[in-house]
Amino acid sequence: MREQAAAIRGRELSPVDIAEHYLDRIDRLADRVGAYVTVTADLARDQAKTAERAVMAGEEAPLLGVPIPVKDLNMVKDVRTTLGSAAFADFTAFTDDNVVAFLRQAGTILLGKTNTPEFGLPCYTENDVAPPARTPWDLERSAGGSSGGAAAAVAAGLAPAAHGSDGGGSIRIPTSVCGLFGIKPTRGRISQGPIVPDLVGLSTSGPITRTVRDAALLLDVMAGNAPGDMYRAAPPEGTFLEAADRAPGRLRVGRTAVPPVSAAQVHPDCLAAYEAASELLAELGHEVEDIDTPWKEELMPHFEVLWASMATMTPVPPDREERLRPLTRYLRERGNAITAPQLLRAQAALQLAVRTGLPRLDQYDVILQPTLALPPVPVGYFDEVGPEENFVRQTLFTPFTSVYNVTGQPAVNVPLHWTDGGLPIGVMLAGRMGDEATLIALSAQLEEARPWAHRHPPIWD
Repeated sequence: MREQAAAIRGRELSPVDIAEHYLDRIDRLADRVGAYVTVTADLARDQAKTAERAVMAGEEAPLLGVPIPVKDLNMVKDVRTTLGSAAFADFTAFTDDNVVAFLRQAGTILLGKTNTPEFGLPCYTENDVAPPARTPWDLERSAGGSSGGAAAAVAAGLAPAAHGSDGGGSIRIPTSVCGLFGIKPTRGRISQGPIVPDLVGLSTSGPITRTVRDAALLLDVMAGNAPGDMYRAAPPEGTFLEAADRAPGRLRVGRTAVPPVSAAQVHPDCLAAYEAASELLAELGHEVEDIDTPWKEELMPHFEVLWASMATMTPVPPDREERLRPLTRYLRERGNAITAPQLLRAQAALQLAVRTGLPRLDQYDVILQPTLALPPVPVGYFDEVGPEENFVRQTLFTPFTSVYNVTGQPAVNVPLHWTDGGLPIGVMLAGRMGDEATLIALSAQLEEARPWAHRHPPIWD
């Protein structure tokens, strides 16, 4: 992505040619990996021509002429936005989300809207408006979710980088199973406005890329606030891209592979990735020690109250309710049965846990954990059972990620490990509130020590 931006500025590459390259690949491969819900080919070509004229006129923007698709949970004015739901299959957005406006200001080109599960609720991307999102490393397996289409697009070479969002792991999950780098930023780093409320602060937009420096630059572009935002992160010292070029120093790393869900069993491949990352961190001079997580299983019912409540936030016309998928209906039924006191008590319990737990974690610069408890699962794995068991399976697949949506801490997936069978297995690093810079600096150091960007799935060629 950065190389494309530099080549465009230097007039070595044309935005028009770059857009045509990706549109050709999308036309040939997108349905095989379920990357896009809507492809905006005509718009991309028009924007590419405008970007080319801007380059020739000497105009500058950080990502002028670079294609960046947007997840189909976010509105792009005058572009179809389905929210991953058949109930919104014909909905056209009436405004830009703020993060989309920031991407426009940076000069990006819209290739289309990437695939997402209905309302972004599950950790896998299978819906009734597009083919299932599949990891390009094994087309029988899921690309995860809810930013599954975005990760599939980048991993398959259908975009140089992508916008994603994360409310319970939705950037880290798909980047783990697709062999990519992804950042869930600090709560309040990126505006959720102007339409989507940020009442509980679980969800945030973030970058999905092949390299750490690409993610850092894309985060610089996406970061920002607007009037009415309930949460605002303190501005970083310098840019995130500068952090990627800065040595992290000797860090104190706390590690744990004990899931906060007792029924979850961490697969040997995920443990192998975790142990290999621990060894690499120690080799690089960092102090790595085992810790006890402050997050206990008793918190899970409170998180589930918030999640079910969030499922009710999208207004669905009564005559379209039957178009919703079984899992969505199940979660909305649970959410609609929650009383105001129950919701407030759940929020209060989670906040109390954060207030008591963060001081313990803040003794460490970084926390290392497996990103997921299992390797990539087959397409259909979650939907082959009823909604209640489906939700349990998701919890056992992703027991580590949602904690950092509750706390608001930044967290990244680092693609350091592949199985003998060629499946990517990520590890997760979490940092102190507001300290994406340390995570980026450390991730860049890990990338230099164990490069991964040269790895491509078979579909790449």
